[in-house]
Amino acid sequence: MTEIPQELTRFLASASRVVALTGAGASQESGLRTFRDAQTGLWAQYKPEDLASPEAFTRDPKLVWDWYAWRREAIKGARPNPGHYALVEIEKRIPNFTLITQNVDGLHRFAGSQNVLELHGNIQKVRCSECGTFTETWGDDSESVPVCERCGGLLRPDVVWFGEPLPRSELEAAVTASRACQVFFSIGTSGAVQPAAALAHAARNNGSVVVEINAEPTPLTPIVDFALHGKSGEILPGLVRAVWGG
Repeated sequence: MTEIPQELTRFLASASRVVALTGAGASQESGLRTFRDAQTGLWAQYKPEDLASPEAFTRDPKLVWDWYAWRREAIKGARPNPGHYALVEIEKRIPNFTLITQNVDGLHRFAGSQNVLELHGNIQKVRCSECGTFTETWGDDSESVPVCERCGGLLRPDVVWFGEPLPRSELEAAVTASRACQVFFSIGTSGAVQPAAALAHAARNNGSVVVEINAEPTPLTPIVDFALHGKSGEILPGLVRAVWGG
């Protein structure tokens, strides 16, 4: 088991402003595959851009809709893991805690996290590709893509596709929180995908203690203050116990 540095526990115990950024590694322990790992069987023949881009949706909306419908079904059986719940516990104890996630599975909210910024959207949500209206229910006859009841436009998953910008309000809030925090966690993410990868650097440049929790070293590792390599579902609960007991 990864040892929790005492210096880190002291930093966290005295912090009032903390940010955690999570990536695909935080959900893998819940049995969820990454986008590319999920491209098996029927889906293996397609390039990622054929399944997740505005151009792909324009060219073949049914293919894209079916891919995300399949992924939603795969996620339905997933449950938050101990790492998700540990972040909920940290949020309860830190006066100003912001959770930023690149994941679209919604597991952080499922676990009970409140202040969540979903940079890449949420696969469980659907909106109109024309007018942007969100809907929680839609017909699915398996023959065609469901349409918006308001304007008749095709419905699409509320996720960020290749070539699309991140939602402005979420990104601005993430940058603001990262620049102001005292401790910044990078959890289960490669540290290479922009603009999320820049958040750790923004935190460090403003004096934050930067902590990486990941299965293996990343491009971020050389600049962090603490690099804890292992499963976030083990390290995060251990960190909570080390700081607050229980």
